[in-house]
Amino acid sequence: MTRNDVKLGVVGLGNIGHYHADRLTELGANLVGGMDIDPDARSEFSEKFDVPTFEDHAELFEQVDAVVVTTPNKFHEQYAIDALDADIDVLLEKPLADTVESAQRIVEAARDADSFCMVGFHSRYHHQAEIIKDQQMTGRFGDVTHIEANYVRRRGIPGRGSWFTAENVAGGGSLIDIGVHAIDLALHFLDYPEVVEVSGTARSEFGTNEDYAYVDMWGDDQGAEHFDVDDSATALIRCADGQTISLEVAWATNRPPTQEFFVRGTEAGARFDKASGDLELYEAGQGGAHHLATTEVETRSHDPHRQEQVAFLDAVASGQAPDRNTVDEALTVQRIIEAIYESGETGRAVRLDEEVESEADAPVAND
Repeated sequence: MTRNDVKLGVVGLGNIGHYHADRLTELGANLVGGMDIDPDARSEFSEKFDVPTFEDHAELFEQVDAVVVTTPNKFHEQYAIDALDADIDVLLEKPLADTVESAQRIVEAARDADSFCMVGFHSRYHHQAEIIKDQQMTGRFGDVTHIEANYVRRRGIPGRGSWFTAENVAGGGSLIDIGVHAIDLALHFLDYPEVVEVSGTARSEFGTNEDYAYVDMWGDDQGAEHFDVDDSATALIRCADGQTISLEVAWATNRPPTQEFFVRGTEAGARFDKASGDLELYEAGQGGAHHLATTEVETRSHDPHRQEQVAFLDAVASGQAPDRNTVDEALTVQRIIEAIYESGETGRAVRLDEEVESEADAPVAND
């Protein structure tokens, strides 16, 4: 089987579902159907992509080898687990779920399934990010000790009243929406070490303001009364071997926007700007420690979403689960997100290693 032989469906036919379907059809993927509970969404998707659509996901699952799940976070668990139980491979949009408990159930289902679940952390597929990872693996940076991860918008809150701004559907705000990408990419550059402690806070300073000023807003704005999530977060993440991650995330803030990542190693470092695509390496040159070199790296431009889809389709076609963007990695990200929220509420650092140990020691129910 080739990637174009894979019979593929999309669950969740809103903007993100269309975004995936557009790229999949450009790839020549075999898109055979879609599913959504909204009849208008079904009609629009069917007309645009010339495929049947269904209200019941079980009907779609009878037609496909794999699905892309792009629903609001609260519903990830239902569709991902049902697909895995039906031996259907899943590309699940980030985050893994809206809560750690729901994320854990997806992980357990994936471990028990013959099919696999890949999580949509597409930032890893930026060419610049792949170069950084290659250089890290060859040892060019020495020991990577710290990552500075930023995903900050000046004014970029989604439409207040959309599911993105409803805690009971999304599970959070800016942190769980765009912060997941920053956390995942930082951990990826560190080889996903064990995370032992998280200290941070999440704030709601703009979305709750009736006078919130914006230039562009995705979706209709229904006002501050429809906003009960965070619009920024700050955190320090400490790992078992001493590595650290500093995190700045915001949908809205009074500062310039940035999507810069800084990699700090004992032999060299790097700056990657996701927004511009710029990549620079910093190291001592041939002249010794007093001869410092900054290298601008020219990179090719490609669509990271499309590269992620290629990796997913190739894995489905080969029958081999991918070893990146795994549910276990996504669960680590979910734990960090919950810990940042908890730390902000309690004013204390949260130990993650103790939580993992207590779960491992918990009794297992008899069948």
